[in-house]
Amino acid sequence: MPNCVAQAFEAAIAEAWRFVGQTAPNPAVGCTLLDEAGEVLIVAAHHRAGELHAERLALEQAKRASVFSRVHTAVVTLEPCNHTGRTRPCTEALLESPVQNVWIGCPDPNPHVAGGGAAALTKAGVSVHWLAESPNGADLAARCCALLAPFAMRMTHGRPWITVKQALDQHGSMVPPAGQTTFTTPESLRFAHALRRATDLVITGTGTVVADNPSFTVRHVQDHAERRRDLVVCGHSAHVPTHWLEQARTRFDVHFCPDIQKLPALLAETSALWAMVEAGPGVLAALREQNLWDDWLTIRQDAQGADHFSVTTRHATTPLALFPEWARCAEE
Repeated sequence: MPNCVAQAFEAAIAEAWRFVGQTAPNPAVGCTLLDEAGEVLIVAAHHRAGELHAERLALEQAKRASVFSRVHTAVVTLEPCNHTGRTRPCTEALLESPVQNVWIGCPDPNPHVAGGGAAALTKAGVSVHWLAESPNGADLAARCCALLAPFAMRMTHGRPWITVKQALDQHGSMVPPAGQTTFTTPESLRFAHALRRATDLVITGTGTVVADNPSFTVRHVQDHAERRRDLVVCGHSAHVPTHWLEQARTRFDVHFCPDIQKLPALLAETSALWAMVEAGPGVLAALREQNLWDDWLTIRQDAQGADHFSVTTRHATTPLALFPEWARCAEE
């Protein structure tokens, strides 16, 4: 894989990551356009459902920037779609452009359409390259798969990717000291809120609502504009304060789930790609017992007040790997 293509993938992943948390039910996808010499012309990403996919947006931006005729290679984090949904196929847009080479980070995880985009491009004479098949492409391919993991979970299992966030003090307790709402550092709070921003749905329990009066809003980092998420409360609506529920419904689509075994079906009815669990020991134990989680982020405070991150994952990849804080995470 040429170095310019590797750099193009880095740029496409970074641009797509900016919009993770607002594209559902579509995946976050990035696209970089290069000229024949390997110079970057355009970097674009899909913003939200109903708007242009990454490839179409990149090509439109190339036209506006008067560089469309120079486009030679398209680098995309996900196999271009070859079907018509709310927008026309991206393969069609690529074939109507000067693109001669397409590099693909991940195949489409939808078993009904996987490989169709690449096949259509190849049939039309475009040279298609799979990142994973490149001798030096494994690390970048893994990052593309991490970006795609929530969407892939939805396509293969019919539910969002579920990340559990658990904060523990030096004694292993989840309960903050009296008069405090947290015992984690500002850096950990920023990480937690960046994770909230990236997710589409929050799962909590009635016990957490009663004990903490949580808002579940995104703070410490800038949220996506006009973002309305889903909020699932494990338990009965009668067990939460009326004033809390009224406030929550101004910001979220609130659902109650009295039976944890029915949670997968409830999650399937939403459009969420990535769910974040912020709940107490009871809900966490139930999720663990049901194997209803995909990765488990633990923020543990030591005796000196410093925080340490660790991640347990049930899969070969995790979208948590794309956070800057991943370098501090110990995998278990």
